[in-house]
Amino acid sequence: MACKVLVVCGSPVVASADLLRQLAGECDHVVAVDRGLDALLGAELGCDVYVGDADTVSDKGRALVEAAKDFEVERHNPYKDYTDLALALDSVRRRWPGADVVATCTTGGRPDMALSVLGLLAGYDDAAVWIAEDKVVARILRAGESWTIESAEGKTFSIIAIAPNTEVSERGLEWELNHSPLGLLADTGISNVVRKTAKIQVHQGTAIAYLYK
Repeated sequence: MACKVLVVCGSPVVASADLLRQLAGECDHVVAVDRGLDALLGAELGCDVYVGDADTVSDKGRALVEAAKDFEVERHNPYKDYTDLALALDSVRRRWPGADVVATCTTGGRPDMALSVLGLLAGYDDAAVWIAEDKVVARILRAGESWTIESAEGKTFSIIAIAPNTEVSERGLEWELNHSPLGLLADTGISNVVRKTAKIQVHQGTAIAYLYK
């Protein structure tokens, strides 16, 4: 089984303590991205690695970073060319090659940052990428990848192409697709409904699939 790394991003809208504890228990390692450390502290959790410039983390979190007793620190100058998440994903690649990534605390705050987060996660093509929040779980699917969804009858499902020339198939939904093209950021796959065990396949391009809880 592939190594799984929880990446707690620095969004001002944080996941609940219960979800963070669940995700941390399911993953092999935890990486805190700047203010993501505060979300972990709020859930009484620690991390294996802290990555960031410490410009948005709380005073308590900054003190822990500066003491650096219980976790490794990759601290960067705020005047850098890359976002903290980009640097965190590079850290995951170096430390745990081929690891699956589960990202949380990715939503809310600035819309430009939200789009950047999605782009960075889509660019992590080393292994599977999941996004887990309290109200939704999402999977980034690239060409040749699929997602089987079980025990989700009646739940809302959406899929959005985030690369040109994306083609998908869907089974087990109210409205199914068969090798159908999805326009870039088009609304074709929005607000579907799961009717039975569903399988989502991306034949070419890249898409993000959302299952609402």
